[in-house]
Amino acid sequence: MENHNVFAGAFVDRSGEMRKDTDWLNEALIHPETRFVPVWGDHCLVGGDPLQLALLRRDQIEIYLDAHNHIFLGLFRGKPAFAVAIAVDDSPPYPELGEFQDLRYLGSVLPADEANLAAHARGLVLWHASQQFCGNCGSSARPDAGGNSRRCANEACGREIFPRVDPAIIVLVADGDRCLLGRQTSWPEGRYSTIAGFVEPGESLEDAVRREVYEETNIRVADVHYHSSQPWPFPSSLMLGFVAEADASVPQDIRLNDGELEDAQWFTRKELRSGFPKLPFRISIARRLVDCWIEASVDG
Repeated sequence: MENHNVFAGAFVDRSGEMRKDTDWLNEALIHPETRFVPVWGDHCLVGGDPLQLALLRRDQIEIYLDAHNHIFLGLFRGKPAFAVAIAVDDSPPYPELGEFQDLRYLGSVLPADEANLAAHARGLVLWHASQQFCGNCGSSARPDAGGNSRRCANEACGREIFPRVDPAIIVLVADGDRCLLGRQTSWPEGRYSTIAGFVEPGESLEDAVRREVYEETNIRVADVHYHSSQPWPFPSSLMLGFVAEADASVPQDIRLNDGELEDAQWFTRKELRSGFPKLPFRISIARRLVDCWIEASVDG
């Protein structure tokens, strides 16, 4: 199994020191080796067999470039890379090169480094679209630092606005040879997944794990251990994965305390290997947590 989750991995040298070097950025924009990642709405362009992320030259993207819609992503495979936001006004561009696809699908088919770059590009493009105005004074905001932040256009304010990341915990709760999974009403029939929820202000990650599990299932957990994390740009989450043990010192009766879940149950490894319930998509950290727990079985 990979040592990182889908969309993760340090494949891009983000070159933070270059983000405010205007001369360097201007040179990079016209350099013949620079590549551009077009993002049409919230979809990325892919083509070929097997599928690859479209990395366009300057002459290919020129028609869509303006002063505010490109974002410096860093160095990808040693070359400068920019995301370019393309408005969804007409039919998808570049039909001769491939198709614009949703990132949830691309995470399962693209090479790991390209999936990482696509997630980076899509996340920043959507963030810019949602931050057109300063939250402090209400004035318009413009891209800054190569598109890695925005700045209020009101000189009296000048507030710098940084991309938002929403931390969320996701946890595999185990009790011997069974684990706790829940399902939401909107999910496909028979699908169950690990417990998850957003971290609240003033809360540690471990406290968030204990609170969310209790709120959603009435189960108390004791030991909580970090597993791994996954950027989840739908639109701006960071999933922080944990494994936890049910607290054996207290009664453990499942109740859906906050009503967020339609159902929650304990499942054994044997049941999960049998094909029911249906498990989360393989690109998700939820699936990795379940798979790792199943594989940890000593007796098989």
